[in-house]
Amino acid sequence: MGRVGFIQDKLEIKFLILYVAARLIEPVPFEAMQELTMCDDGIDFFDFSECLSNLVESQHLTLSDDGLYAITEKGLHNGAICESSLPYSVRLRVDKNITIFNQKLKRRAQIQSDIAPRRNGTYTVTLAFNDDESQPILKMELMVPKEVMAKDLAERFQKNPEQLYTGVLNTLFSEPDEGK
Repeated sequence: MGRVGFIQDKLEIKFLILYVAARLIEPVPFEAMQELTMCDDGIDFFDFSECLSNLVESQHLTLSDDGLYAITEKGLHNGAICESSLPYSVRLRVDKNITIFNQKLKRRAQIQSDIAPRRNGTYTVTLAFNDDESQPILKMELMVPKEVMAKDLAERFQKNPEQLYTGVLNTLFSEPDEGK
């Protein structure tokens, strides 16, 4: 029984992989390429894996030592020539998914947290929230007595840095208490 979908063969899978890779804002791991490419019922995992590998071998994509895929100039050029042969409905679905994925990548790059042990047994938690040009909106270091607390602070900050930023501004702009 044949596959049902708009993508019908390995050549179209390769075109789709190049289409995806050309629109990503940074190199991504195998799982992200798989998730973004396998948006059509005509693509199975084994064909996808083989096509991805072939594109690396043919130097349309690179695979870094840390397992991240990125498109090359050759891939950009050849992909641009072939992308119009992809079904329009597949391109629309992929464009939507890539837009969401790229927004997550941008967000992850804007929010950073780091934990470092100190000589006295405490921990320093560094929290940074950057704008679109990687300029700091908020950057602070906090000392906490336990590693579990440091991890909790870093995790909470990752989820909602705006809350901390707003809280700091509200505190700094509030009227000082007269009686203290």
